[in-house]
Amino acid sequence: MTKRAVVCGVGHYLPDRVVPNSEFEKTLDTSDEWIRTRSGIERRHFAAEDERTSDLALQAATRALAQGGVDPQTIDGIVVATSTPDLTFPSVATMVQARLGITRGFAFDVQAVCAGFVFALANATALIVSGQASRVIVIGAETFSRIMDWSDRGTCVLFGDGAGALVLEAVDAEGSSEDRGVLASDLNSDGRYKDILFVDGGVSATQTTGVLRMEGKEVFRHAVEKLAETAHTALDKAGLTPDDVAWVVPHQANLRIIKRTAQKMGIGMDRVVVTVQNHGNTSAASIPLALSVAASEGKIKAGDVIVTEAIGGGLSWGSVVLRW
Repeated sequence: MTKRAVVCGVGHYLPDRVVPNSEFEKTLDTSDEWIRTRSGIERRHFAAEDERTSDLALQAATRALAQGGVDPQTIDGIVVATSTPDLTFPSVATMVQARLGITRGFAFDVQAVCAGFVFALANATALIVSGQASRVIVIGAETFSRIMDWSDRGTCVLFGDGAGALVLEAVDAEGSSEDRGVLASDLNSDGRYKDILFVDGGVSATQTTGVLRMEGKEVFRHAVEKLAETAHTALDKAGLTPDDVAWVVPHQANLRIIKRTAQKMGIGMDRVVVTVQNHGNTSAASIPLALSVAASEGKIKAGDVIVTEAIGGGLSWGSVVLRW
């Protein structure tokens, strides 16, 4: 017998403000067609001026708890993946914990940029499997609109704000690939490539927030190369093959990356969840957001094998295989 971290609730939240591609035509040398062709993005959501990352995270967590019928007081831990916290410290997770009325257990943030949710999910799973927690909320939440250079058409049109959350609970299992829950993960980082995707400000370096800088072609090249590889590695660890996969739920950064990765994995686009057209790149929020949307639409069903994979600044990349 072993323990598995099984998904028992899922939810997401998007700010009210919807920003279509056409809005950027007013201030940038760009067009709806240019953005769609290069990214697949049609619209994204931006947080209101008084809306913070913790607000988005709380909404997603509350909806995941409600969807799963889970009492917040049974939660042992909260792990939030974000690169856009409300404050330098304390963590967004502790803010969510307080607003849920939870006064026990642990709460902390994970920062691996767009790969953050995969890292957070793997860490939460390890805490459950090791017996340190029975129920953990894992949240990806971002307000990337706060770190955009609005004069850079190559980056500011790509990102959006949002949050998604999963509730994980410990379940006794056989320890086989037929179990429900998280079956395997694969995490990687290579700091040599930090200069192709970074924010040019920070507490220690500049005492400013800074804005996002990206070498798009280089990021694209690494993404296509590394995402399929990490997904195959995680599937191998789980004792599964691409033929066993019901759905790939990738980081929603760019439709061309999503298509190329699926091709390299040998999986048709009819088995890939795509939400990038409606949400843009929501960084650490994109995978749980896409999972929640797909579940609410009835695509993902109990027993489905799901592969999630993501790459972000660091570079950091990884994947998780789970059975819903």
